[in-house]
Order: sequence, then C-alpha cells, then structure tokens
Amino acid sequence: MSDATFIVVAAIAKILLIWAIALAALLPNLVWAERRGAGMIQDRPGPNRVGPFGLFQAVADVIKLFMKEDVTPTYVDRFIYNLAPWITMMPALVTFAVIPFGAPLDVTIGGVTRHVPLIIADVNIGILYIFAFASLGVYGIVLAGWSSNNKYSMMGGLRASAQIISYELSMGFAAASTFLVAGSLRLPAVVEWQQTHVWNVVPQFVGFLIFLIAVFAETNRLPFDLAEAEAELVAGFHTEYSAFKFGMFFMGEYANIIAASGLVVTLYFGGWSLPGVAFTGVWGALASIAVFFAKTLMFIALFIWVRWTLPRFRYDQLMDLGWKVLLPLSFFHLIVVAAFVAAK
Repeated sequence: MSDATFIVVAAIAKILLIWAIALAALLPNLVWAERRGAGMIQDRPGPNRVGPFGLFQAVADVIKLFMKEDVTPTYVDRFIYNLAPWITMMPALVTFAVIPFGAPLDVTIGGVTRHVPLIIADVNIGILYIFAFASLGVYGIVLAGWSSNNKYSMMGGLRASAQIISYELSMGFAAASTFLVAGSLRLPAVVEWQQTHVWNVVPQFVGFLIFLIAVFAETNRLPFDLAEAEAELVAGFHTEYSAFKFGMFFMGEYANIIAASGLVVTLYFGGWSLPGVAFTGVWGALASIAVFFAKTLMFIALFIWVRWTLPRFRYDQLMDLGWKVLLPLSFFHLIVVAAFVAAK
C-alpha cells in the first residue's frame, strides 16, 4: 500500500470512527439524557415508556420527525428557509476534524510501520478553523429568522448574531492563552504540552471559566438561549419550522454541544491524556479514546445540568456580561499569560 493510499484510508477510518461515536452513539442518547436529566432535576419521571428506562424515546422522536408533514408557510423565502437548517448543522459536524481524540498509533502493514495521529486533519491552524466554522453556524440562525418573515423569528436571529459577536471575542482571547503557552496553534501541540507539564485548567483557571461561559453563549444554551426564549419569542428563530427541518436545528445544537465539550477538554483538561499514564500500542490508543470521550461526557452532563438549573438572563444582562465583564477580563488574562511566557 502506497503512502498516499494509506493516508486516504486512515482518514476515512478516522472519520467513520468519529461519526460512529459522536453522531451515532452520543447524539441520539444525548436527547434521552437531556430529557431524563431534566426529569430527575425537576423530580418527575422523564421518558420511561418507550424501551427500558425510555432509551428508545429518542428513536421514536426521530421517526416522528421524519413522518410528520413538512409545512412551509406561503410567506417565507423558500430557498433560504430550506437552506438555513443545513447551514446551522454542517459547521457543527466539520469542527470534529481538527480535535485530537486519542494517542498517536503506530500501524504496521506489509512490513512498513506508519505513524497515525488520531486526529482527522492535523493542520497548523486548528483553532482558527474551529472559530471560522463556529462563526458560520450563526448565519443559519439569522437566515432562518429572516427568511421566516415572522417578527419573533427575526428577533431571535438578531439576538443570536449580537450574542455570538459579544462572546466570540472573549472566547478567542481565552483560547489564545493556551496556544501562547504551547507555542503553536495546533490542538495536538496543546495536548502534548499539558501531557508533559500540567493541565491548563490549573494555571489558567480564570481563562477556563471565561471560555466555558462563552461556549454556553456560543451554543445558545441556557442561561443564554435568548435566540429562542420561549416565554417571549414563542420558539425564536425556528418558530415557523416543522418536521425534519425542525429536527435539524436540534441536531445542530447537540452536535455543537459535543464539539464544544471536546474542545474544552482539549484546551484545558489534557485532551486524551492522563497525568503519569503513557498510552502505547493499540490498547493504549483505545484507552486514550475512552478517556477523551469520558471527559467529554462530563462536560455534556454539565451542559444538561446548567440548562435545567439556572434561569435565563435578561438581554441587557447578557450584553453587560459579555462586553463589560468577560471581554476586559479575558484581555487582561491574555496579557498576564503573555508576560509569564515572555519572562521565562
């Protein structure tokens, strides 16, 4: 097997592995975990009829969405209205490409040993790639609100655009601190630095809190779900959507949660690594993958817990927190980290 063929086959295998774990395993069960967790927090059963412990409820919901009539209002802009759900969902899926999810593996085929990093695309601008596609996701929300020709949907889209502008700057400054310490924009380099030193959450705990809050705002989750805000905007940007297109917005939201949790783990919690543990060989690589997704599940659980625990911010509070608190704090944090790096 030539080197070019091996690279293509390895990339396809890694894509299928990520999609199998993140999309086929985590995504459907995340819907069940959200509803079950809400039931436990609110002292009610939650889904418990379809399958054991209600495990098949998510499957039933997907079937229902496929079978429901897809109603398109007559006053919408049809092309953009149909395109918006795809624009929302696709950026969330492609961000997995640059997140390292396991220890590098040496594979021997035909007497030739090749080094296989467990990351789909090990590019030297990994974080810029993620931020670029994360910014594209809001276009789907804005276009969904505008094309629906509904005042509530339009208001939700405008809120989402203002929200992502407000919090993306803080998130970028917080993330920049981790790359400044690692000396590279490659996400595997950040993991390698934490593997040989200490997890970034310890020396950069303030940056971690800023990044985590900004991630909640970027994914439009409570207490920052002002783009939906059922109490005042009906359902916000997806008020006029139904059937499968309605479900695509939720698939995009949950895919964003998985990707955001994986990014937090990579930047601040050592990625796939564990202190004092060397993952070698095939079993070591599999163990590192399990470690990475176990950490990711921890933050997914945090997303669910926060949603059903904290109340929604007012819109002025949302803006004040982003511009008056997080932005200056993240900028000051970046300057302090840069000073420590320069002093070494």
